[in-house]
Amino acid sequence: MNSLNYRHLYYFWMVAKEGSMARAAQRLDMAIQTISVQVRELEKSLGHQLFKPDGRGLRLTDAGQAAYDRADEIFQIGQKIPGEVAHAASGPGIRLSIGLSDGLSKLAAHTLLGPVLQTPGLRLISHEGEFEQLMAELALHHLDLVLAGQSAPPNPNLRLSSRLLMSSDVYWYGPSAWVTAKTRKNFPACLNELPVLIPTRHAPIRASLDRWISAHALTPNIVGEFEDSALMTLFSGRGMGVFPISGLGAQDLSLMPGMQALGQTDVMEDIYVIHSNRGRHHPLVQKILQGA
Repeated sequence: MNSLNYRHLYYFWMVAKEGSMARAAQRLDMAIQTISVQVRELEKSLGHQLFKPDGRGLRLTDAGQAAYDRADEIFQIGQKIPGEVAHAASGPGIRLSIGLSDGLSKLAAHTLLGPVLQTPGLRLISHEGEFEQLMAELALHHLDLVLAGQSAPPNPNLRLSSRLLMSSDVYWYGPSAWVTAKTRKNFPACLNELPVLIPTRHAPIRASLDRWISAHALTPNIVGEFEDSALMTLFSGRGMGVFPISGLGAQDLSLMPGMQALGQTDVMEDIYVIHSNRGRHHPLVQKILQGA
């Protein structure tokens, strides 16, 4: 039997995870033809077809599933090496790599991570990005967990699990220049006049806010839309306008003196913790899950 080419195996593994040659090529920043040739070479080496067409994507054959299971074990082990080497070189401590989805309240995330932030020797590595990008990073074990406003997609090859960590009422807050006795009394109609900051439509919470706005027949004076909730909070604190925030995130607004509650909505913000099946064994991931 020919010796296994691990480069061919890696490209096969990426295609299996992404579900199509095109998505794998985009992920790897390579030409589709190059990926296709590598997979065909692996199939030739193993003597079996590993994929079959499935609509616009690909599905693993039985032989392909067997190859994928072993490849997943191999590359999971390989991806642990840099972190373990760095950990050994840096001395005692514990590393936690997290992903925060765009649009998620960073103040709420800080509160939810509270149980682990005082861990002795903690080295916290935080990444922010689009949900799909973070799911790919998590599946590749570059992250230990992701906090997001939605659960993981139903893709068995990603081997991800989700748990609802919290649901919190959403409030409107703003600086004292905009939040007065008069505007509080006139809430929510005052949003037609006050300068309003709001998450972009990219954020899961935006659809719920739009329904709430429509139900109250509001035409808010939107002066800014933000993908980054922390930036939205900062701009509000500098006087740009009022903004929505979960009750959990509002607990940390003490970090920004002068912010006042304007009113409460019936909108709920959900935050999920998403982890890989292997990642759930991380002691700090377990500690966060215990709070769910």
